Amino acid sequence: MKNLKLNKIRNHDFITYLMVLIAFLIAGILSVTGQMSSLMEGLLVPLCIYVMLAISLNLTVGILGELSLGHAGFMCVGAFSGAFFSKCLDGAIPDGLRFFIALLIGAAVAGMFGILIGIPVLRLKGDYLAIVTLAFGEIIKNLVNVLYIGRDEDGFHFSMKDSISLNLKPEGEVIINGAQGITGTPNDSSFLIGAILIFISLIIILNLIHSRDGRAIMSIRDNRIAAESVGINITKYKLMAFSISAAIAGVAGVLYAHNLSTLTASPKNFGYNMSIMILVFVVLGGIGNIRGSIIAAVILTLLPELLRGLSDYRMLIYAVVLIAMMLFNWSPGAIEWKERMKEQYFSKFPFRKDDKNMKKEVK
Repeated sequence: MKNLKLNKIRNHDFITYLMVLIAFLIAGILSVTGQMSSLMEGLLVPLCIYVMLAISLNLTVGILGELSLGHAGFMCVGAFSGAFFSKCLDGAIPDGLRFFIALLIGAAVAGMFGILIGIPVLRLKGDYLAIVTLAFGEIIKNLVNVLYIGRDEDGFHFSMKDSISLNLKPEGEVIINGAQGITGTPNDSSFLIGAILIFISLIIILNLIHSRDGRAIMSIRDNRIAAESVGINITKYKLMAFSISAAIAGVAGVLYAHNLSTLTASPKNFGYNMSIMILVFVVLGGIGNIRGSIIAAVILTLLPELLRGLSDYRMLIYAVVLIAMMLFNWSPGAIEWKERMKEQYFSKFPFRKDDKNMKKEVK
Protein backbone atom coordinates (compact mmCIF):
# COMPACT_ATOMS: atom_id res chain seq x y z
CA MET A 1 0.00 0.00 0.00
CA LYS A 2 2.86 2.33 0.82
CA ASN A 3 4.45 1.79 -2.62
CA LEU A 4 1.10 2.40 -4.31
CA LYS A 5 0.69 5.67 -2.45
CA LEU A 6 4.21 6.73 -3.41
CA ASN A 7 3.46 5.93 -7.05
CA LYS A 8 0.37 8.10 -6.97
CA ILE A 9 2.31 10.95 -5.38
CA ARG A 10 5.06 10.69 -7.97
CA ASN A 11 2.56 10.66 -10.82
CA HIS A 12 0.78 13.67 -9.35
CA ASP A 13 4.05 15.60 -9.00
CA PHE A 14 5.18 14.49 -12.46
CA ILE A 15 2.03 15.99 -13.96
CA THR A 16 2.78 19.29 -12.21
CA TYR A 17 6.37 19.39 -13.52
CA LEU A 18 5.22 18.36 -17.00
CA MET A 19 2.53 21.04 -17.05
CA VAL A 20 5.09 23.75 -16.23
CA LEU A 21 7.55 22.37 -18.79
CA ILE A 22 4.94 22.28 -21.57
CA ALA A 23 3.81 25.84 -20.76
CA PHE A 24 7.45 27.00 -20.85
CA LEU A 25 8.12 25.30 -24.20
CA ILE A 26 4.95 26.69 -25.79
CA ALA A 27 5.69 30.23 -24.59
CA GLY A 28 9.33 29.91 -25.71
CA ILE A 29 8.40 28.69 -29.17
CA LEU A 30 5.81 31.44 -29.64
CA SER A 31 8.33 34.05 -28.53
CA VAL A 32 11.16 32.79 -30.76
CA THR A 33 8.94 32.46 -33.84
CA GLY A 34 7.50 35.96 -33.37
CA GLN A 35 3.96 34.71 -32.81
CA MET A 36 3.75 36.45 -29.43
CA SER A 37 3.10 40.16 -29.05
CA SER A 38 5.61 42.38 -27.27
CA LEU A 39 3.04 43.00 -24.54
CA MET A 40 2.71 39.28 -23.82
CA GLU A 41 6.49 38.85 -23.92
CA GLY A 42 6.75 41.55 -21.27
CA LEU A 43 4.41 39.52 -19.05
CA LEU A 44 6.48 36.32 -19.12
CA VAL A 45 8.85 37.28 -16.28
CA PRO A 46 6.07 38.75 -14.07
CA LEU A 47 4.16 35.53 -14.71
CA CYS A 48 7.04 33.50 -13.27
CA ILE A 49 7.21 35.87 -10.30
CA TYR A 50 3.50 35.50 -9.50
CA VAL A 51 3.68 31.70 -9.82
CA MET A 52 6.56 31.57 -7.33
CA LEU A 53 4.72 33.87 -4.94
CA ALA A 54 1.53 31.80 -5.20
CA ILE A 55 3.13 28.41 -4.53
CA SER A 56 5.27 29.80 -1.71
CA LEU A 57 2.28 31.39 0.02
CA ASN A 58 0.36 28.13 -0.41
CA LEU A 59 3.03 26.50 1.72
CA THR A 60 2.05 28.81 4.59
CA VAL A 61 -1.70 29.03 4.00
CA GLY A 62 -2.46 25.59 2.58
CA ILE A 63 0.14 23.27 4.10
CA LEU A 64 0.83 25.01 7.42
CA GLY A 65 -2.72 26.32 7.75
CA GLU A 66 -1.83 29.87 8.83
CA LEU A 67 -3.25 32.97 7.16
CA SER A 68 -0.43 35.34 6.24
CA LEU A 69 -0.91 38.71 4.54
CA GLY A 70 2.71 39.86 4.67
CA HIS A 71 4.04 38.05 1.62
CA ALA A 72 4.60 41.31 -0.25
CA GLY A 73 6.85 42.40 2.63
CA PHE A 74 9.14 39.39 2.17
CA MET A 75 9.14 40.04 -1.57
CA CYS A 76 10.14 43.67 -0.87
CA VAL A 77 12.99 42.64 1.44
CA GLY A 78 14.37 40.21 -1.13
CA ALA A 79 13.98 42.68 -3.99
CA PHE A 80 15.86 45.53 -2.31
CA SER A 81 18.60 43.37 -0.78
CA GLY A 82 19.29 41.69 -4.13
CA ALA A 83 19.11 44.95 -6.09
CA PHE A 84 21.40 46.67 -3.56
CA PHE A 85 24.01 43.94 -3.97
CA SER A 86 23.81 44.03 -7.77
CA LYS A 87 24.04 47.82 -7.89
CA CYS A 88 27.09 47.85 -5.62
CA LEU A 89 28.97 45.15 -7.56
CA ASP A 90 27.83 46.02 -11.08
CA GLY A 91 30.87 45.47 -13.32
CA ALA A 92 33.01 44.07 -10.51
CA ILE A 93 32.10 40.42 -11.10
CA PRO A 94 30.57 38.55 -14.07
CA ASP A 95 26.88 39.21 -14.62
CA GLY A 96 25.72 35.61 -14.22
CA LEU A 97 27.64 35.07 -11.00
CA ARG A 98 26.48 38.41 -9.61
CA PHE A 99 22.83 37.62 -10.30
CA PHE A 100 23.17 34.15 -8.78
CA ILE A 101 24.66 35.61 -5.60
CA ALA A 102 21.91 38.26 -5.56
CA LEU A 103 19.30 35.47 -5.63
CA LEU A 104 21.01 33.75 -2.71
CA ILE A 105 21.19 37.02 -0.77
CA GLY A 106 17.52 37.78 -1.43
CA ALA A 107 16.52 34.29 -0.27
CA ALA A 108 18.74 34.48 2.84
CA VAL A 109 17.60 37.96 3.92
CA ALA A 110 13.91 37.20 3.34
CA GLY A 111 14.26 33.85 5.12
CA MET A 112 15.97 35.55 8.06
CA PHE A 113 13.12 38.07 8.27
CA GLY A 114 10.71 35.14 8.11
CA ILE A 115 12.36 33.61 11.16
CA LEU A 116 12.55 36.91 13.07
CA ILE A 117 8.92 37.75 12.33
CA GLY A 118 7.74 34.17 12.77
CA ILE A 119 9.11 33.66 16.29
CA PRO A 120 6.67 36.12 17.93
CA VAL A 121 3.95 36.16 15.25
CA LEU A 122 3.33 32.43 14.85
CA ARG A 123 2.11 32.27 18.44
CA LEU A 124 -1.00 34.05 17.16
CA LYS A 125 -3.84 32.42 15.27
CA GLY A 126 -6.40 33.27 12.61
CA ASP A 127 -7.29 36.91 12.09
CA TYR A 128 -4.70 38.12 14.60
CA LEU A 129 -1.89 36.51 12.63
CA ALA A 130 -3.23 37.97 9.39
CA ILE A 131 -3.37 41.49 10.88
CA VAL A 132 0.16 41.34 12.29
CA THR A 133 1.69 39.99 9.06
CA LEU A 134 -0.19 42.65 7.09
CA ALA A 135 1.28 45.29 9.40
CA PHE A 136 4.77 43.82 8.86
CA GLY A 137 4.42 44.24 5.10
CA GLU A 138 3.34 47.86 5.46
CA ILE A 139 6.15 48.62 7.94
CA ILE A 140 8.80 47.18 5.61
CA LYS A 141 7.49 49.21 2.66
CA ASN A 142 7.43 52.44 4.66
CA LEU A 143 10.89 51.88 6.13
CA VAL A 144 12.38 51.40 2.66
CA ASN A 145 10.73 54.65 1.53
CA VAL A 146 12.60 56.67 4.18
CA LEU A 147 15.93 54.86 3.83
CA TYR A 148 18.86 56.61 2.13
CA ILE A 149 22.12 54.77 1.49
CA GLY A 150 25.09 56.20 -0.36
CA ARG A 151 28.65 55.14 -1.08
CA ASP A 152 31.93 57.00 -1.59
CA GLU A 153 35.61 56.33 -0.93
CA ASP A 154 34.97 56.45 2.83
CA GLY A 155 32.45 53.60 2.65
CA PHE A 156 28.68 53.46 3.04
CA HIS A 157 26.58 56.26 4.53
CA PHE A 158 23.09 55.82 5.97
CA SER A 159 20.33 58.30 6.68
CA MET A 160 16.57 58.36 7.21
CA LYS A 161 16.19 62.08 6.51
CA ASP A 162 17.25 62.86 2.92
CA SER A 163 20.08 62.25 0.47
CA ILE A 164 21.83 65.51 1.34
CA SER A 165 22.33 64.40 4.94
CA LEU A 166 24.43 61.49 3.66
CA ASN A 167 27.31 64.02 3.27
CA LEU A 168 28.78 62.20 0.30
CA LYS A 169 31.92 63.40 -1.42
CA PRO A 170 31.59 64.69 -5.01
CA GLU A 171 32.39 61.29 -6.51
CA GLY A 172 29.94 59.56 -4.18
CA GLU A 173 26.84 57.71 -5.37
CA VAL A 174 23.37 57.39 -3.84
CA ILE A 175 22.28 53.76 -4.09
CA ILE A 176 18.93 53.80 -2.26
CA ASN A 177 17.27 57.18 -2.59
CA GLY A 178 14.26 56.95 -0.28
CA ALA A 179 10.91 56.89 -2.10
CA GLN A 180 12.74 57.06 -5.45
CA GLY A 181 14.20 53.65 -4.70
CA ILE A 182 17.08 52.12 -6.63
CA THR A 183 17.75 53.13 -10.23
CA GLY A 184 20.00 51.41 -12.72
CA THR A 185 19.65 47.85 -11.44
CA PRO A 186 21.16 45.44 -14.01
CA ASN A 187 18.45 43.84 -16.16
CA ASP A 188 19.41 40.20 -15.55
CA SER A 189 15.95 38.63 -15.36
CA SER A 190 14.69 36.45 -18.19
CA PHE A 191 11.88 33.99 -18.83
CA LEU A 192 14.36 31.07 -18.85
CA ILE A 193 15.72 32.01 -15.43
CA GLY A 194 12.18 32.50 -14.14
CA ALA A 195 11.14 29.04 -15.35
CA ILE A 196 14.22 27.46 -13.75
CA LEU A 197 13.42 29.17 -10.45
CA ILE A 198 9.83 27.87 -10.64
CA PHE A 199 11.13 24.31 -11.06
CA ILE A 200 13.53 24.75 -8.13
CA SER A 201 10.72 26.17 -5.98
CA LEU A 202 8.44 23.25 -6.91
CA ILE A 203 11.16 20.72 -6.10
CA ILE A 204 11.72 22.30 -2.68
CA ILE A 205 8.04 22.63 -1.80
CA LEU A 206 6.80 19.29 -3.14
CA ASN A 207 9.67 17.36 -1.57
CA LEU A 208 9.04 19.14 1.72
CA ILE A 209 5.32 18.29 1.59
CA HIS A 210 5.99 14.58 1.00
CA SER A 211 8.79 14.36 3.58
CA ARG A 212 8.58 13.54 7.26
CA ASP A 213 8.84 17.25 8.07
CA GLY A 214 5.98 17.97 5.68
CA ARG A 215 3.76 15.40 7.37
CA ALA A 216 4.59 17.00 10.71
CA ILE A 217 3.65 20.43 9.34
CA MET A 218 0.33 19.13 8.02
CA SER A 219 -0.39 17.40 11.32
CA ILE A 220 -0.02 20.79 13.04
CA ARG A 221 -2.49 22.21 10.55
CA ASP A 222 -5.01 19.42 11.12
CA ASN A 223 -4.82 19.24 14.91
CA ARG A 224 -2.24 21.21 16.84
CA ILE A 225 -3.04 19.63 20.20
CA ALA A 226 -2.77 16.09 18.85
CA ALA A 227 0.50 16.93 17.08
CA GLU A 228 1.98 18.41 20.24
CA SER A 229 0.84 15.42 22.28
CA VAL A 230 2.93 13.01 20.16
CA GLY A 231 6.07 15.11 20.57
CA ILE A 232 6.07 17.27 17.42
CA ASN A 233 7.93 20.54 17.95
CA ILE A 234 5.28 23.07 16.94
CA THR A 235 7.57 26.12 16.89
CA LYS A 236 10.27 24.38 14.87
CA TYR A 237 8.02 23.17 12.07
CA LYS A 238 6.01 26.37 11.89
CA LEU A 239 9.20 28.41 11.54
CA MET A 240 10.49 25.95 8.95
CA ALA A 241 7.46 26.36 6.69
CA PHE A 242 7.20 30.11 7.28
CA SER A 243 10.89 30.81 6.59
CA ILE A 244 11.01 28.63 3.44
CA SER A 245 7.90 30.41 2.15
CA ALA A 246 9.51 33.79 2.88
CA ALA A 247 12.80 32.78 1.23
CA ILE A 248 11.06 31.78 -2.03
CA ALA A 249 9.14 35.08 -1.94
CA GLY A 250 12.52 36.83 -1.54
CA VAL A 251 13.86 35.06 -4.64
CA ALA A 252 10.76 36.19 -6.55
CA GLY A 253 11.50 39.72 -5.33
CA VAL A 254 15.07 39.56 -6.69
CA LEU A 255 13.73 38.38 -10.05
CA TYR A 256 11.24 41.26 -9.94
CA ALA A 257 13.92 43.85 -9.07
CA HIS A 258 16.19 42.77 -11.93
CA ASN A 259 13.33 43.08 -14.41
CA LEU A 260 12.90 46.83 -13.82
CA SER A 261 15.13 49.81 -14.47
CA THR A 262 13.84 51.55 -11.33
CA LEU A 263 12.77 49.71 -8.18
CA THR A 264 10.50 51.62 -5.79
CA ALA A 265 8.59 50.46 -2.71
CA SER A 266 5.25 51.79 -3.90
CA PRO A 267 1.85 50.53 -2.65
CA LYS A 268 1.23 49.03 -6.08
CA ASN A 269 4.42 46.98 -6.02
CA PHE A 270 4.69 45.91 -2.39
CA GLY A 271 1.53 47.15 -0.67
CA TYR A 272 -1.22 45.09 0.93
CA ASN A 273 -3.00 44.89 -2.44
CA MET A 274 -0.13 42.74 -3.68
CA SER A 275 -0.46 40.42 -0.67
CA ILE A 276 -4.21 40.16 -1.22
CA MET A 277 -3.71 39.37 -4.90
CA ILE A 278 -1.26 36.56 -4.07
CA LEU A 279 -3.76 35.20 -1.55
CA VAL A 280 -6.46 35.28 -4.25
CA PHE A 281 -4.22 33.06 -6.43
CA VAL A 282 -3.96 30.58 -3.57
CA VAL A 283 -7.66 30.57 -2.68
CA LEU A 284 -8.93 30.31 -6.24
CA GLY A 285 -6.41 27.63 -7.14
CA GLY A 286 -7.33 25.62 -4.06
CA ILE A 287 -5.81 25.93 -0.61
CA GLY A 288 -3.11 23.28 -0.35
CA ASN A 289 -3.22 22.62 -4.11
CA ILE A 290 0.16 23.63 -5.55
CA ARG A 291 -0.82 22.89 -9.14
CA GLY A 292 -4.04 24.88 -8.74
CA SER A 293 -2.06 27.89 -7.49
CA ILE A 294 0.08 27.79 -10.64
CA ILE A 295 -2.97 27.64 -12.91
CA ALA A 296 -4.76 30.42 -11.02
CA ALA A 297 -1.70 32.69 -11.11
CA VAL A 298 -1.30 32.20 -14.87
CA ILE A 299 -4.97 32.72 -15.70
CA LEU A 300 -5.51 35.75 -13.48
CA THR A 301 -2.29 37.40 -14.68
CA LEU A 302 -2.91 36.90 -18.40
CA LEU A 303 -6.67 37.42 -18.41
CA PRO A 304 -6.73 41.23 -17.92
CA GLU A 305 -4.27 41.65 -20.78
CA LEU A 306 -6.07 39.22 -23.08
CA LEU A 307 -9.33 41.09 -22.47
CA ARG A 308 -7.83 44.54 -22.90
CA GLY A 309 -9.54 44.93 -26.27
CA LEU A 310 -12.92 44.57 -24.56
CA SER A 311 -12.49 47.75 -22.56
CA ASP A 312 -16.16 48.05 -21.61
CA TYR A 313 -16.60 44.45 -20.50
CA ARG A 314 -13.08 43.50 -19.38
CA MET A 315 -13.62 43.69 -15.62
CA LEU A 316 -17.06 42.09 -15.93
CA ILE A 317 -15.60 39.04 -17.68
CA TYR A 318 -12.73 39.00 -15.18
CA ALA A 319 -15.24 38.89 -12.29
CA VAL A 320 -17.22 36.10 -13.97
CA VAL A 321 -14.04 34.05 -14.37
CA LEU A 322 -13.19 34.59 -10.68
CA ILE A 323 -16.63 33.33 -9.65
CA ALA A 324 -16.42 30.36 -12.04
CA MET A 325 -12.99 29.36 -10.68
CA MET A 326 -14.25 29.61 -7.10
CA LEU A 327 -17.27 27.41 -7.89
CA PHE A 328 -15.11 24.89 -9.75
CA ASN A 329 -12.67 24.53 -6.87
CA TRP A 330 -15.01 24.66 -3.88
CA SER A 331 -18.51 23.50 -4.84
CA PRO A 332 -19.34 19.92 -3.65
CA GLY A 333 -20.40 18.85 -7.13
CA ALA A 334 -17.12 20.02 -8.69
CA ILE A 335 -15.08 18.33 -5.96
CA GLU A 336 -16.95 15.07 -6.53
CA TRP A 337 -16.43 15.33 -10.29
CA LYS A 338 -12.67 15.94 -9.86
CA GLU A 339 -12.38 12.92 -7.55
CA ARG A 340 -14.20 10.80 -10.12
CA MET A 341 -11.88 12.01 -12.89
CA LYS A 342 -8.89 11.27 -10.69
CA GLU A 343 -10.15 7.73 -10.09
CA GLN A 344 -10.58 7.21 -13.84
CA TYR A 345 -7.08 8.55 -14.45
CA PHE A 346 -5.40 6.27 -11.95
CA SER A 347 -7.40 3.26 -13.23
CA LYS A 348 -5.37 3.47 -16.46
CA PHE A 349 -2.14 2.63 -14.61
CA PRO A 350 -1.10 -0.97 -13.91
CA PHE A 351 -0.58 -0.40 -10.20
CA ARG A 352 -4.29 0.34 -9.88
CA LYS A 353 -5.03 -3.38 -10.29
CA ASP A 354 -2.57 -4.21 -7.52
CA ASP A 355 -4.32 -1.62 -5.39
CA LYS A 356 -7.64 -3.43 -5.87
CA ASN A 357 -6.06 -6.79 -5.08
CA MET A 358 -4.54 -5.39 -1.91
CA LYS A 359 -7.87 -3.97 -0.87
CA LYS A 360 -9.41 -7.43 -1.32
CA GLU A 361 -6.64 -9.01 0.74
CA VAL A 362 -7.15 -6.45 3.50
CA LYS A 363 -10.87 -7.21 3.54
